Amino acid sequence: MECPIPLVNSNIEQMKEYFETCKTIAVIGCSPNPTKDSNKVAKYLVEVGYDMIPVYPKEDEILGQKVYRSLVEIDRPVDMVVVFRKPEVVDMVADACIKRGDIKVLWTQIGIVNNEAAAKAKAAGIAVVQNYCAMVEHRVIFN
Repeated sequence: MECPIPLVNSNIEQMKEYFETCKTIAVIGCSPNPTKDSNKVAKYLVEVGYDMIPVYPKEDEILGQKVYRSLVEIDRPVDMVVVFRKPEVVDMVADACIKRGDIKVLWTQIGIVNNEAAAKAKAAGIAVVQNYCAMVEHRVIFN
């Protein structure tokens, strides 16, 4: 399967601004398995000082944080959403971000591109990053 080209995306300067202004990051698809990329990225976000909120259909706690079943169930403000789910699920995630009204950035990890969802989020005033690893980009920008 070939990854489509992101038609809606942010540049490195914008990503830096997102990391500087966003404090609370929900990780959609955050696995409890420490060998999975979603767990490694979530752990990194905690280590560098973000308030990371895991979203996963099972488990009660991941990396010492309360797990939520969906983005809409989170009972506190969220600045950024990092997605580790298949591209077709991003449409529902974008809808949830728009519904919440507090999300500033929708970020999809490497290999995850959904231009329709990205355009919808952007039209609602949400910044979009597609097909980039949040951990890798943070390290590039700040280390």
